[in-house]
Amino acid sequence: MFRTLVAATAVIAIATPLTAHPVKHPAAHAGMSAALPLSSPFAKPSSLPFEAPDFAAIKDGDYLPAMMAGMAQQKAEVTAIANQKAAPTFNNTLGALERSGLMLERTQLAFSAVNGANTNDTLQAVDTKTAPLLAAHDDFIFLNGNLFARVKSLYDRQASLGLNIEQAKLLNIYYNRFVHSGAMLSPAKQAQLKELNLRLGTLQSSYTQKLLAAAKAGALHFDDKAALAGLSDDALANAAEAAKTRKLSGYVLTLQNTTQQPSMTSLTNRATREALFKASSNRASHGDANDTRGIIAELAQLRATQAAVLGYPNYAAYALYNQMAKTPETAIGFIDRLAPAISAKQHQEYADIQGLIDRQAKASGQASFKAQPWDWQFYSEQIRKERYALDGDALKPYFEINKVLTDGVFYAAHQLYGVNFKERKDIPTWNPDMRVFEVSEDNGKHVGLMYFDYWKRDNKSGGAWMSNLVNQSYLRGTTPVIYNVGNFAKPAPGKPALVSFDDVTTMFHEFGHALHGLFAAQTYPTLSGTSTARDWVEFPSQFNENWALEPSVLHHYAVNYKTGAPIPQDLVDKIMKSRTFNQGFDFGETVEAAKLDLDWHSLPATAPRQDADAFEAKALGAGGFDAADVPPRYKSPYFLHIWSNGYSAGYYAYIWTQMLDHDAFNWFETHGGLTRANGQRFRDLILSRGNTIDLGTMYRNFTGHDPDVNPMLRYHGLTPAGAAVAGAQ
Repeated sequence: MFRTLVAATAVIAIATPLTAHPVKHPAAHAGMSAALPLSSPFAKPSSLPFEAPDFAAIKDGDYLPAMMAGMAQQKAEVTAIANQKAAPTFNNTLGALERSGLMLERTQLAFSAVNGANTNDTLQAVDTKTAPLLAAHDDFIFLNGNLFARVKSLYDRQASLGLNIEQAKLLNIYYNRFVHSGAMLSPAKQAQLKELNLRLGTLQSSYTQKLLAAAKAGALHFDDKAALAGLSDDALANAAEAAKTRKLSGYVLTLQNTTQQPSMTSLTNRATREALFKASSNRASHGDANDTRGIIAELAQLRATQAAVLGYPNYAAYALYNQMAKTPETAIGFIDRLAPAISAKQHQEYADIQGLIDRQAKASGQASFKAQPWDWQFYSEQIRKERYALDGDALKPYFEINKVLTDGVFYAAHQLYGVNFKERKDIPTWNPDMRVFEVSEDNGKHVGLMYFDYWKRDNKSGGAWMSNLVNQSYLRGTTPVIYNVGNFAKPAPGKPALVSFDDVTTMFHEFGHALHGLFAAQTYPTLSGTSTARDWVEFPSQFNENWALEPSVLHHYAVNYKTGAPIPQDLVDKIMKSRTFNQGFDFGETVEAAKLDLDWHSLPATAPRQDADAFEAKALGAGGFDAADVPPRYKSPYFLHIWSNGYSAGYYAYIWTQMLDHDAFNWFETHGGLTRANGQRFRDLILSRGNTIDLGTMYRNFTGHDPDVNPMLRYHGLTPAGAAVAGAQ
């Protein structure tokens, strides 16, 4: 997942970089705030290499005053830009906006990283206080009448301004952002919008904090080891370590962010599986202080109202105006096209599971039972082993996390793009378990700085993501400082750091986002790197997953940690043959979540506030999926992506970009596969382009055609469904 900064700077979204060692640009370092002591680590750009935040010097108490001072500083800068007497030019208006807000930006980038990955009560209090202030700050910029008049003047005269491609795109993005933020509304409507934005910012902050607490509280505690029968020795050791961390006896199974939990595949005790499933699917739904259902119902209603104020029929229409799909009708149609094949696959898989349960019951002389959602993973894993003789635990000895990173993720990047990675021990991090690497070209030219924070903690948000600590910009002379965050189970002391193949895929995925950021080559930070549409930004990350099973890459990193022997070819063959197995479940739960998201955000402003449970049941029931047996990947109360992480009406992007990913990888396979030349072409035409040209055009420039859905359907073992996707242009 790519995580945006929920902040209000003139930089519209997080970006990234590609230059030599940073050139000191005067505009990037001027304007220290008189309101913030020079001793603050945010008063000026960091003196560390590449302006990396100095987490050794930053204290929790530094963030709030720096954000307050940063907002004040940018307000002064924006006011000066808006009220200047000189006629509007690109440089004195948009160029100036791109240079503004630097103190706020560097503070917010650091705060967002730490608050997401290593939060505490102090940081959460800062988040609570600043969320509505940042929403108001955003309104101060994009509802500023004088500033909009200058931008509109440029927009109306753009044909005569002699702008280059990047400047023209930046002007259009700013103009549309102003209009989309309400700049053309009446004062009364603007006042209403400001109130809505304040409330939305507060609710989103509260939601995130409640969900983190609910996930922590939902962990299951066991003193009886027999309840955990079936777990591997390593998994038991992790559960014991989790209990020890919480100062509890016995064992603790912590919750991951998804509905299904990894332990469900191996727990033989059905009562434990049921308890774990219910703890996961009912988190944040217990009617206690951590219940999020009231918040999400209000969020959905306020977003619908916000869209109506801006002239849209619903929030999905409002949110998708600048996406590749363009309209909710295209996104919903795309999802609906997949539903029949997925539903048929789900029913077939359920029948297989029920059949196995019945056969085992008959053989043991015991009564059979109806398969429930907490049985699916357990029995499907048995079917997988039966059909493909593939045991996930048998794979883990070949996936030691440090070797996967250096000899797999990094190796593939070097083979494709000619970049190298040197570990830096001199760069402070927010947690001692982290690693930092400098990225450089084969010729030694600096590319960027890369942080990794992989281990799960109770004070870390669920899931995995990438974001920036420093944004790339030739205008500012800055190169990218980027991080990947995961939630992998940390091994017990003295144990090897072994991960599942799903975790390996996640590592490649998040590093695909990182490459998109590292190879950014834009003048203006608003257009830089990953600052693109939601239904494009997941394309490079999902595409990068393909290299995890590329033979030359796999055999370079998949080595038995004990013996040094490479992964046997028969295991590789089993992985490849089993890829279409259980796709009714694996692919279906993601598509169901996308449908749920679009339904929530297709509500009109006239709709009453929804009962979250009833709305979800109705939405999934109408989708044509077997949602009773295959719940969505995220149920509404813990669907962090759409309620607080910027994916509202955009979760479909994961499936949309799978289409792009498999179609683009099909291009690679028909043009020689993993070669340096093909990698350079992908870097030049996709990874380095940021948001500088139309995304449909960018895609066609690489593949020569519109996106074709069939490679994705074939990958998942589903029925092909026509040629290029309508609306993908």
